[in-house]
Amino acid sequence: MSTATTAPGRPPGTAALRRPAAVRLAWLGAGVALLAVLFVASVAFGVRDVSLTEILAAMRGDAGGIGEAAVVLRVPRTVLAMIVGAALALSGAAMQAVTRNPLADPGILGISPGAALAVVIGIAFFGLSNPYSYIGVATIGAALAAVFVYAVGSAGRGGATPLKLALAGAASAAAFTSLVSAILLPRVDILETFRFWQIGGVGGASWDRIAIVAPFLALGAFICLVSARSMNSLALGDDMAAGLGVRVGRARLLAAVGAVILAGAATAIAGPIGFVGLVIPHLCRLLVGGDHRWLLPFSAIAGAALLTFADIVGRLITRPEEIEVGIVTALIGAPVFIWIVRRQRVREL
Repeated sequence: MSTATTAPGRPPGTAALRRPAAVRLAWLGAGVALLAVLFVASVAFGVRDVSLTEILAAMRGDAGGIGEAAVVLRVPRTVLAMIVGAALALSGAAMQAVTRNPLADPGILGISPGAALAVVIGIAFFGLSNPYSYIGVATIGAALAAVFVYAVGSAGRGGATPLKLALAGAASAAAFTSLVSAILLPRVDILETFRFWQIGGVGGASWDRIAIVAPFLALGAFICLVSARSMNSLALGDDMAAGLGVRVGRARLLAAVGAVILAGAATAIAGPIGFVGLVIPHLCRLLVGGDHRWLLPFSAIAGAALLTFADIVGRLITRPEEIEVGIVTALIGAPVFIWIVRRQRVREL
């Protein structure tokens, strides 16, 4: 597989793989087809496998049988897995563009753990119970975590280098996760309620929950997508982007806001799920190149596919019990994280 040469003015290591439009469209079509197959598989497989006839009957509104009833329950779960996976992948791709850091990810940079900590604090000490308040508090927690990690990573000589941001994010994520455990352990009632949410999962999904979170995810996705062109300019470096007429600070802030909204809302509804935002953008760059106008939508499709696949695997390998998707994505993402570190040597995009 050949790579394009580095564009003039682009730092070493930022060369984007270029692909003809026909190849990109082919990969997008393949991604959509794979997502459709995973949707059917997610509805069909679980504690009780469901036949195609039962799926079609349930889609027509017949929920009288056990299989049809299972389909009715699995469809919103599948939809939630898809929109959360798409949101996390979009958020990760935007964070990598904003920081020019190949290791940027809502989990690794401490943003998802920061959102989780904010939600737990709100529930334990302020009695939050409204789903909208969960999303608002999670978004605020994600934003504060992002600011904190960037401030720590910017300290000292050299400013916010990719290595310093990665280390600051990893340390902050560990601290936030420990604080969540410290708050939950003495509170048995809260601990039982959020035991699986803390791991990260899409079980118990309903259309009401999806309707609550969908506007926030749509807003975050819209902000990231309209920032795609400015993300391409940021990849050239701040000086080059400014020379092209891009307001660097404004572009970086807008893309970061979209990423934080996506990460906060996804964490509020599904818990802190890691590695999706790290793995997917790297895979998508290999397939469709580094142009964010293509990379962002393809990342959304691939992220939806990954989380849906992880949910299917978690339901099948230990049935009738389930493994939450947060555990499955960690098992998939950890080796990829190590590979990226060894391959990129924590250099800038």
